[in-house]
Amino acid sequence: MVDWLVGLSPWQQALAGTIFTYGMTALGAALVFFFKEINKNVLNTMLGFASGVMIAASFWSLLDPAIARAEENGDIPWLVVSIGFGLGGLFLYAADKTLPHMHFGPNHETEGLPSHLKRTILLVFSITLHNIPEGLAVGVAFGAAASADDPRAAILAALSVAIGIGIQNFPEGAAVSIPLRQEGLSRTKAFMYGQASGIVEPIAGVIGALLVTSMSAVLPYALAFAAGAMIYVVVEELIPEAQQTLTSRRHFAVFGVMLGFILMMVLDVALG
Repeated sequence: MVDWLVGLSPWQQALAGTIFTYGMTALGAALVFFFKEINKNVLNTMLGFASGVMIAASFWSLLDPAIARAEENGDIPWLVVSIGFGLGGLFLYAADKTLPHMHFGPNHETEGLPSHLKRTILLVFSITLHNIPEGLAVGVAFGAAASADDPRAAILAALSVAIGIGIQNFPEGAAVSIPLRQEGLSRTKAFMYGQASGIVEPIAGVIGALLVTSMSAVLPYALAFAAGAMIYVVVEELIPEAQQTLTSRRHFAVFGVMLGFILMMVLDVALG
């Protein structure tokens, strides 16, 4: 697998990695053919797990390499990373306030510009917003490998990002398709909408890889940007939704976060 990836160009590596993450989204969405609803505790654990993976990936796979690259470039590391991280959060904030979407949860809160789109489309857009920084993170990681001192090791590190994002995409796919089934859609339509929420990842991944390989100076900024965008999603969306339950049951989400964090940390340290 690694030898095959080494022979590809960075954007092709990013495409391969994000096709995997998209496939995991589709696989998770396919659970709608077997289940009509998700136990609330299970859903909270899944959302917490996704949060933990994204938090760990943000540091070990994105911020830490961003600091190292900024130092290599002779820049001020904390300044470069702070700018990129902040811009990533601002980008997601702007998208959150612009793109019409509906949050999962008991209140189905709608955000973005006023729209007459169907509820199902708004729900799909909500997860699609999550997937933009995830795809970007995978693409930037593979793009960074092209200029690394040890490309093989860097590709392994990028592969760990793709695997981690893919694993957490599995529950996200189910978190889209099964609620849509509860909204009254057929299993097939719910699956189609669920898997469609992940299509943006290959697009974002290829863009990220092309950007950092064409302008190497932006690499530390891009790594930090992806981290900031992912942390925004975690804090603004995933954790609050995972906590919308009885106080006595919030530990399901907490342990989900810890499990996801540990898994991503192990993947990054073992493969990176």
